[in-house]
Amino acid sequence: MSAVETVVNAGSTGRIIAALLQPHARISPKYFYDARGSALFEDITRLPEYYLTRTERAVMAAHGADIARKVGAGGTAIELGAGSCEKARALCELIEPARFIAVDISAEFLQEAVEGLRAAFPALDVRAVAADLTQEIVLPDIPRAQRLVFYPGSSIGNFAPPAALNLLLRVRHLLADDGALLIGVDLVKDVAVLEAAYNDAANVTAAFNLNILNHINQLIGSDFDLRQWQHRAFFNAAESRIEMHLEAAADTLVRWPGGERRFARGERIHTEHSYKYRSEDFVALLARAGFPHSEVWTDEQQWFAVVLARPEKDPDRKEPQ
Repeated sequence: MSAVETVVNAGSTGRIIAALLQPHARISPKYFYDARGSALFEDITRLPEYYLTRTERAVMAAHGADIARKVGAGGTAIELGAGSCEKARALCELIEPARFIAVDISAEFLQEAVEGLRAAFPALDVRAVAADLTQEIVLPDIPRAQRLVFYPGSSIGNFAPPAALNLLLRVRHLLADDGALLIGVDLVKDVAVLEAAYNDAANVTAAFNLNILNHINQLIGSDFDLRQWQHRAFFNAAESRIEMHLEAAADTLVRWPGGERRFARGERIHTEHSYKYRSEDFVALLARAGFPHSEVWTDEQQWFAVVLARPEKDPDRKEPQ
């Protein structure tokens, strides 16, 4: 199937404006991912400072056989935040699913990615679903049994713990009792390592952060001038999270149809946070979401964890097929 099967919720303009008008202005990180933002993020994953992707890949390579044995072949793999589907290729080679569902908010970028995946795996039933992970995820008509939800890259860290719990609860509802979640989690580590990953020397992360203003201009008709804004990223130890902001380099007025906001020099717009977990704390969060059975694999430095989580099986529960 070549068409993206679900469109992203279009009624977001009011929410974007309301967030910009808050005393501490915000833009949801989901708006990073227009076509250019998605491409820039793929560039970020290849940067020397950005340890997350290569460390997760190393964990998967070291423990892939064990993971494949425990997941089993022939089911449905569902990747959240699939992006370029690069990680999907490795996963499909590892577990040999019967079908693969790529879920991402950027419909245009996703469509190009799944076409490449179909070419690489011609026998695989590949489908694309454009969806906002902050909302209910609606899947195509596929078997409910033997589903694996794959959520790599520690994107769960972009959600504050209550929102992360809500997302994990929604994931649980996608699964039958024989399903599983395979998820990547960035772990607490030296602050210098964390901050370098979000302040790369080539300024690719800065370009990625600034590009969100271009996307917002397209979505709400605003006139953000990127030359008036600067990238800021730092570790907030009290919250155990990296924060990304855009800081006004000078006093500036931003207009959109029907409204405006004046930003003083030094005032910030919060664009993203990325929570860093201890393994035991994340396992406890999974248990609260209905995944009491977890197995954790990490690299030697314990910088990153890959977790296979399974729901509690209810012998009296009858699952639809």
